[in-house]
Amino acid sequence: MPLAEAETRPRRTEFALKSPEVLLKDLDAAIGDNDPKGTDARATVLQHMRTLLADSRAAAEETLIETGKGTRCAQAICAAEDAIIGAIHLFATRRVYPVQNPSEAETIAIAAVGGYGRGTLAPGSDIDLLFILPYKQTPWGEQVTEYILYMLWDLGQKVGHAVRSVDECLRMAKSDMTVRTATLEARYLAGEKTLYERLSERFETEVMARTGPEFIAAKMAERDERHRQMGNTRYVVEPNIKDGKGGLRDLNTLFWIGKYFYRVRTSQELVGKGVFAQSEFRLFQRAEDFLWAVRCHLHFMTGRSEEKLTFDMQPELAERMGYNKRIGMLGVERFMKRYFLVAKDVGDLTRIFCTSLEFAHAKDMDLVGRVLAPFRRGRQKIRGEKDFIVDSGRLNVAYPEAFESDPVNLIRLFMVAGREELLLHPELVKAVRRSLRLIDADLRRNADANAHFLTILTNPTYVERILRAMNESGVLGKFVPEFGRIVALMQFNMYHHYTVDEHLIRAIGVMADIENGGLRDELPLTHELLPQLNDVRLLYVALFLHDIAKGRPEDHSIAGARIARRFCRRLGLSPAETETVTWLVEYHLSMSEVAQARDIQDPETAKAFADIVQSPQRLALLMILTACDIRAVGPGVWTGWKGSLLRALYFATEPLLSGGHSKVTQSDRIEDARIALRGALGKWPDEELEAYTGRHYDHYWLRAEPELQIEHARMIRNADKSGEPFAGTIRVQGFEGITEVSFYTPDHPRLLSLIAGACTMQDASIIGAQIFSTRDGRAIDTFRLRRTFTSDEDEKVRATRILDTVKQLLQGQRQILIDLGKESRYNKRLKPFSLPAEVMVSNNLSEKFTVIEASGLDRIGLLHQLTREISDLNLTIGSAHIGTYGEKAVDVFYVTDLTGQKITSKPRQKKIHDALMQVFEKKPSEKKLLNA
Repeated sequence: MPLAEAETRPRRTEFALKSPEVLLKDLDAAIGDNDPKGTDARATVLQHMRTLLADSRAAAEETLIETGKGTRCAQAICAAEDAIIGAIHLFATRRVYPVQNPSEAETIAIAAVGGYGRGTLAPGSDIDLLFILPYKQTPWGEQVTEYILYMLWDLGQKVGHAVRSVDECLRMAKSDMTVRTATLEARYLAGEKTLYERLSERFETEVMARTGPEFIAAKMAERDERHRQMGNTRYVVEPNIKDGKGGLRDLNTLFWIGKYFYRVRTSQELVGKGVFAQSEFRLFQRAEDFLWAVRCHLHFMTGRSEEKLTFDMQPELAERMGYNKRIGMLGVERFMKRYFLVAKDVGDLTRIFCTSLEFAHAKDMDLVGRVLAPFRRGRQKIRGEKDFIVDSGRLNVAYPEAFESDPVNLIRLFMVAGREELLLHPELVKAVRRSLRLIDADLRRNADANAHFLTILTNPTYVERILRAMNESGVLGKFVPEFGRIVALMQFNMYHHYTVDEHLIRAIGVMADIENGGLRDELPLTHELLPQLNDVRLLYVALFLHDIAKGRPEDHSIAGARIARRFCRRLGLSPAETETVTWLVEYHLSMSEVAQARDIQDPETAKAFADIVQSPQRLALLMILTACDIRAVGPGVWTGWKGSLLRALYFATEPLLSGGHSKVTQSDRIEDARIALRGALGKWPDEELEAYTGRHYDHYWLRAEPELQIEHARMIRNADKSGEPFAGTIRVQGFEGITEVSFYTPDHPRLLSLIAGACTMQDASIIGAQIFSTRDGRAIDTFRLRRTFTSDEDEKVRATRILDTVKQLLQGQRQILIDLGKESRYNKRLKPFSLPAEVMVSNNLSEKFTVIEASGLDRIGLLHQLTREISDLNLTIGSAHIGTYGEKAVDVFYVTDLTGQKITSKPRQKKIHDALMQVFEKKPSEKKLLNA
């Protein structure tokens, strides 16, 4: 429910929580004369506690929706849990297992530990309890402990527990950092309070004393490992709100360290210790409150301990928290932007906290210094710099007025930090934040400031690190307001893994890596092209700007080009340089779209692309920019297959731009391909070779790669010798990350559809297909599948299953369900997304084929259904290009009619359009079978 709607309703009366003593009286009244040890009394207690738990959580959820206060909700849930455990403990010790004259051994204390010990609980959180014994366990203590635990388990609680004496607690805390952290957070709940106090006092004097640096080092190492496992960035679009970078666990870590090292009881006390300023503490509170609100909402929505903000949860969460759609941004995107800004605040607080520890307590913290950062005492001058110094191994201002006297220093400091390979002093970071108001229109127009920024932006040795530091400090978004608009901006789709600002910085980082000599195996062509460029700097500027207009209602490439034109002039680039960068931003998606969605072997594809690019220099720039852009989208998005498509497009287009296209005619290319194949198959008799090459139409020699032609020749020869009507071959290509499966069989109107269905039945993702027919009525179809398994053998096993399935489908031994894939996990994951379907039918993109481009929401089985519909329309598919961009499918088919001609009739084009649109809109519900 949106907050706006909640505010129109009368507020529910605040839930009145009773103390354990009062709850015990209620239980006594409810039980009456029944034996407290009997099953009826136990059932009564259980029902009473179950009602209390349900009512308290319902009240907490309603208050959360009405107020949005996450910490308050978590504290209310915790308070109810305290009352329930306290009441059950009293009932167990006073009614079920009373002891008239207890010995010292017959005492027990219960403490909340872990997150429960901090006094906050999410609805699905574990209840972590420590049962503290004076010495060893007694029969009475065992009975009480079991009664309490079984009661909580019967309530449906997830209870983690330990039963230890005080000595055992201390011994384990000294040797186990997890136990030490749990004991640090122990909070008294019920029982003999002196036992709890004895543990607390001894823990402080025997464990905490003189072990602060050791504890801090362990917690920071633990945090770093947790971040590494989560991807080491806070800007993933499906973040983990508890354990992810910038999540609640990071705030917990700060408090653990503060409590251990500074001996504080509350986070508020860190202000008095000088660790946080009052404003920073307020930031801590706001971040904690927001994260708790998100976590509690998520648990209430799912009914379980769900910590990951998955796509299917995000829209409902946004609605519950009152984030509505605005121009250019969905409500869910506004909500996630808020989340990432809070995660950024958590990162800022972590840096402030850690560096405060490092600098304020360096003499006692050699161990911590090795974990947090290099540390050395003293202040040194930097040659040629009057405004900056090296202070204890980090960059700092030489005097307090450095920014007021010259605001250009707010940009220059980052250039100096990069050049000198220095981290920023915490006092410098604070001074920068206090001085952000100095970044105004005058500074943005300042030639020196812009020159410094251009130096930063185009220096491969430090650009990614320094841009990220500028972004984290808030300087980048102020100095480049257009960049500020996309800070923490998340695009609600499954394709992009990071926020827009993080994607841009990562793309620049990929470019820097290339220029520094890295990624030679993954991006070989970029290294060949780099020496040919007139000015590599333009790539850095274009990469910084290519997505800067995201989140606006208009096309971000067009809007971005306008921004680029203004910004390049501001940086002092020449008119020619400005024009190049502007063009790169406007057309930054073109090469990827053409390479992945068009038939590169069709001469018209290269001609049309050459008309857009117009020069070899632009082609080289666009090739490198496209590779950097795709690689920075997220893990696994860049593949060798995509690289091979881009290289093929580059090599098909480059001769047209350099004047080499007139040297080789189409007939020459066909003859060269035949000669090359004869050379590769040298042992074949001449007559057999001549007969084989004559079976193929001319377009086969133009569009099939040489390696594929060799594979096909051997497959067809073996099939002909064995007399088998069906044959297949498998080729696993490690570098490209694909597996090729080729099929040789009598042609069939629905062959492509059957193969697509077989691939779906074997959980194979199709990324491309080439379809050929021979003069004697046979089909040679090659499907390219996205690699799934690490082992080549596993890939071959799956491919063999696909071959077998296709053969069985052709022979009528198996059939395909009409709702193929309807219940798949992938399709369920796509439910939060909605995309308009589009079908385009064009005769302008190919000389010989009509091109059909169908795009819309992806689903398992979509390709099978599209190709089946195309065959029902009596169309022949010449090639298919299958693209998936997150939740969006873009499938392109080069087709002719049954006579091999283009589809020129307007009514028939409309019929094709309408039929394929229906495929996207169909929602089959009955499990019917499709006959081959």
